[in-house]
Amino acid sequence: MTFPQRRLRRLRRTPALRRLVAETRLAPDDLVAPLFVREGITEAQPIASLPGVVQHTRETLRKEVAHLVDLGIPAVILFGVPERKDAEGSEAWNPDGIVQLALRDLKDDHGGRLVAMADLCLDEYTDHGHCGVLDRHGEPDNDATLELYGQVAQAQAQAGADVVAPSGMMDGQVAAIRGALDEVGAQQVAVLAYSAKYASALYGPFRDAVDVTIAGGGDRKGYQQDWHNGREALEEIRLDLDEGADMVMVKPALAYLDVIVRARQDFDVPIAAYHVSGEYSMIKAADQLGWVDGAAVALEHLYAIKRAGADVILTYLAAEAAEALA
Repeated sequence: MTFPQRRLRRLRRTPALRRLVAETRLAPDDLVAPLFVREGITEAQPIASLPGVVQHTRETLRKEVAHLVDLGIPAVILFGVPERKDAEGSEAWNPDGIVQLALRDLKDDHGGRLVAMADLCLDEYTDHGHCGVLDRHGEPDNDATLELYGQVAQAQAQAGADVVAPSGMMDGQVAAIRGALDEVGAQQVAVLAYSAKYASALYGPFRDAVDVTIAGGGDRKGYQQDWHNGREALEEIRLDLDEGADMVMVKPALAYLDVIVRARQDFDVPIAAYHVSGEYSMIKAADQLGWVDGAAVALEHLYAIKRAGADVILTYLAAEAAEALA
């Protein structure tokens, strides 16, 4: 008896056949490595909740990025941890702030061989942990924050950023940033908007990495997206593109594959997805306990994100994935 399904089974028979007919390809070119650089330390500091990830000094950051470039990874995104935090997050736009210094280092080292991205937000720099300045009620002041975002964008661009990545989910942030960049002649600096950023429970290890605690036990549910909703993500993306975003992001990635799929169907622009700290740490914890094959699960996650439609994947797995794909 002949079964039509046998045609599919025949093409799975050997590793070479499976490679030949694979629908989804993943390469180091698709990856962006998120990196943390901390002011005032003399050696890299491990992050307990992110096994294998560290807070870098400027020197160890340079060494790590050189390794990533050698692996064929084209881009990194920097997050800063300043020594001093205040109510406005003023170190975010200090020309000698830690991210601006690191950007200059990396562009000196690699020039056009590296896409240097900078996260553009205030939460790492504020003493209250919110993504913007607060009004008299203790809530983020959207419009006052936009003015500061413009200053951060200009500082990052002047330090050498190729891409600024606003993650604060303030209304109008892309337009404000694009205008601020154009004002200082930085028309060539691209904007990667965290357009569909959900108020997820998967960010805990990241907050450890940047030493952020939201004051008063608060949260960001008033400005980040509600994870019950999918359709509004498409509207957020549309609004950011109308304001001048060059690329858009869905964050987190794995728990929001449906949003990536729908974004890919509706928008013909580069779509990034952030495989976030919690998604990474769950793999590492289960691997350490012997419950899963961590390396295999890591690649399965990344291929799923690519298969869903992401062009660019931000992931703490970047180096090990690039080595596995070599």
